[in-house]
Amino acid sequence: MKFLGKPMNGLLVLDKPSGPTSRQIVDQVQRYLPRRTKVGHAGTLDPLATGVLVVCIGTATRLVELVQDLGKTYHSRFRLDGISSTDDADGIIQPLVSAAVSESAAASASADVRIPDESAVRSALSEWVGFVEQVPPDYSAAHVAGQRAYKLARKGEVVELSARPVRIDAIELRHYAWPTLEVEIDCGKGTYIRALARDVGRRLGVGGYVETLRRTRIGPFRVEDALPSHELRSRAILEAHLLPLVSAVPELPQVMLPPKYLRQLTFGQWIPASVWRSALGTAWGTAKDSGAAPGANFRSHPSGDSDESFASSAKRWAVVTVTGELAALAKVRDDGALGPDKVFVRPEECDAV
Repeated sequence: MKFLGKPMNGLLVLDKPSGPTSRQIVDQVQRYLPRRTKVGHAGTLDPLATGVLVVCIGTATRLVELVQDLGKTYHSRFRLDGISSTDDADGIIQPLVSAAVSESAAASASADVRIPDESAVRSALSEWVGFVEQVPPDYSAAHVAGQRAYKLARKGEVVELSARPVRIDAIELRHYAWPTLEVEIDCGKGTYIRALARDVGRRLGVGGYVETLRRTRIGPFRVEDALPSHELRSRAILEAHLLPLVSAVPELPQVMLPPKYLRQLTFGQWIPASVWRSALGTAWGTAKDSGAAPGANFRSHPSGDSDESFASSAKRWAVVTVTGELAALAKVRDDGALGPDKVFVRPEECDAV
């Protein structure tokens, strides 16, 4: 059923179950939106995977790439006694060890497979922390000669993917008892956990594929706060869980501009550095005492730099209203002038915000 009514804009954080595709979850959301409302997700979860899926609605779809760039946390269980055609449990599994399903059974393992001890596992995991080169799985959305790799793999064609740089911030060994390995991974955009399981197994001289995968965080969006997708049963429930646009840019410093200068941004005009920076720390420049989110004037940089240090060097800013809503994303030119990047208000709305 399609609804009429006022436009809906914002982010909906869902807890996806195992089974449906990310697209199917988006289709579920779309049933409760007004006609012609744009909607999309900010980072695919495979059918097997569960956890945080951020759905961007209306004007929030223009922020998808910013959400995708946020750091992510996954909890996964790897199987090391086999390999998979898809690098996860949904693929065709080729066992490497027939009987070694516990420490007591390890003695009956194939003579060709040496069971790694915990120190070897920790060492292998540590090799994949940092900026590393990772080859995506054959069954992935990566492009090969203009086509999706998974489409070629499904046809039985040989898929040759090149390694690409990804960032893995940390891998914590949560539990290891042959043949299962449980890990928690903090990583950046584009990291394939299935590829990590495959590569860790290869480094250990055994198999490796993802048995379970749960995304527990994307930036500030945590699974504890997510709405289980099966509980999304009405438009009222959707509206009650819709987050504002500004929640998509937690790492950007914020500035609140007087209506005159905000209107200039909507017309594509640049504001001189001396003008817009003079707003910082003033009644207009600070959102701390105006009903906006705490600390809205400056945001601490993830590197640990001070608020002021980060703000002075930031090349991208979130322009917020007196109520802390996102009015625009702005960029800083080499001469310090502030100009529009993405604008979310119309000129005639500037006096009202």
